[in-house]
Amino acid sequence: MNHHVCRVVSFEIVGPYRLRVEFDDGTSRTIDFLPVLRGEIFSPLRDRIVFEQVRLDSAFHTLVWPNGADFDPATLYEWPEDTAQLEQVARQWESGTVGRR
Repeated sequence: MNHHVCRVVSFEIVGPYRLRVEFDDGTSRTIDFLPVLRGEIFSPLRDRIVFEQVRLDSAFHTLVWPNGADFDPATLYEWPEDTAQLEQVARQWESGTVGRR
């Protein structure tokens, strides 16, 4: 994953588990989060009421949820290029194998 230095400046809920995210360079991404909502931190966001409590953190310039879940702005920016890898990591979160060798 490449990491572009950026900030999230706004977002809009555009569907179930889908957000349109705007960045400080004018780039916009529509992201379907459902495939990565796994594991201890992210699986609670499968509850749409919880997912839609997303907010923009003004200090870190990224999206955050009440349970502490968040995504690095660079991860959000690079989402289209890294979708398959993000989904693979999410499956590891769910199985508890992240970081094991």
